[in-house]
Amino acid sequence: MKKRRSSYIIFIVLALVSLFPYDIKAKTVKDFENEVAKYTNELQAKKDKIAKNDQEVAEIKVKIADIENQITTAENEVKRLQQEIIESNKKIEEKNEESKKLIKYLQVVNNENSYLEYIFGSTSIQEMVYRVSVVEQLMDYNKQVMEDLQNLINENNRKQQELNTKSQELDNLKKSLNEQKARIEDDTANIKVGMPKLDEQIKAAKRNVEYYKKLGCGATEDIIACQFRVEGGASIPSSNGYYRPIQYGYMTQGYRGYPGHLGVDIGSRNKTIPIYPIADGQLYFVGYDSAGALIVVLRHNVGGSYLYSTYAHMSSFSGAVSGYINHKRGTSDSIKNGPLISHNTTIGNMGSTGNSFGAHLHLEITTCSWHDKGGCSYGQYVNRTKNPSSLISLPSRWENR
Repeated sequence: MKKRRSSYIIFIVLALVSLFPYDIKAKTVKDFENEVAKYTNELQAKKDKIAKNDQEVAEIKVKIADIENQITTAENEVKRLQQEIIESNKKIEEKNEESKKLIKYLQVVNNENSYLEYIFGSTSIQEMVYRVSVVEQLMDYNKQVMEDLQNLINENNRKQQELNTKSQELDNLKKSLNEQKARIEDDTANIKVGMPKLDEQIKAAKRNVEYYKKLGCGATEDIIACQFRVEGGASIPSSNGYYRPIQYGYMTQGYRGYPGHLGVDIGSRNKTIPIYPIADGQLYFVGYDSAGALIVVLRHNVGGSYLYSTYAHMSSFSGAVSGYINHKRGTSDSIKNGPLISHNTTIGNMGSTGNSFGAHLHLEITTCSWHDKGGCSYGQYVNRTKNPSSLISLPSRWENR
């Protein structure tokens, strides 16, 4: 019985730990500073790789432009040779007709009686010699006509084959260059996918380090706990429960947990439906991401720690938050002393701004933010996102919050 009870307690503890939306490992100022230094170097390497890729793409574009010019030249050459082939075909037809007439005549002449009549019909020796010479010349001329005819046909075939080969070579080269360009651009896209601009990440990470140093956190104190204590996080209403961010809707994509999709996507039959916070909280960021998506971030008080919720791709901001918009796109500046926002306050409307292929809400939840005073770099932010479905009831469809 005692053993069974212990197992039950262990199960409860593990279940609570699995639901607890925070990292167990603490981060001191020194830890954070070291991680930011390492992260900054990694970002710089990515930035250098992107610059190298961009240079290679630029060079490939020049080559492609040159190939396209060659293709244009080849196409013009094709047109010219095609015209020559048309003219040659006319000559071939003329030679063919001429040959037919000569052959017909020679068939008559070569008839023994006709030939003799033609030769011996001469009125003099001189005329007879002339007539014999004419027949021989006609036979030689016909032979030459046939040789010319065959040469024209062979030359046309050679030109056509040469053009076909050259066009195919140029097409293959252009295809190869386009594939190479696509691979490099994909590499760059994979580096950039779902992340803010690299320069902005580096600046934000460095500002975060300076902020926590000035905050005076203890050498071994967790920086987020320190921030919560110093900033007076208790002033943010405690969130005991969570609400769906729209009145009625459905899930379109679940949590993947990788850069480019760190949250869930939510749709609705109303493509401009109002969006609400998942819980009471403090307005932390209002602005745009590097792709131009409208974003709102709130900071919540959950069990004496911060929790951040991000709402992206909105078509517009509500009046409750629009006065705090940071108009510099891609910036990481958070709002200083933002207002408290109730879970029943509209923060915007669903839309399809930024990197989006249809109206929906992208919702992310994490235990830190890479924005100013958020306690982590973007790389750490990625690792500390949580599946919203583990906190909020998000069935396949719903009709209430």
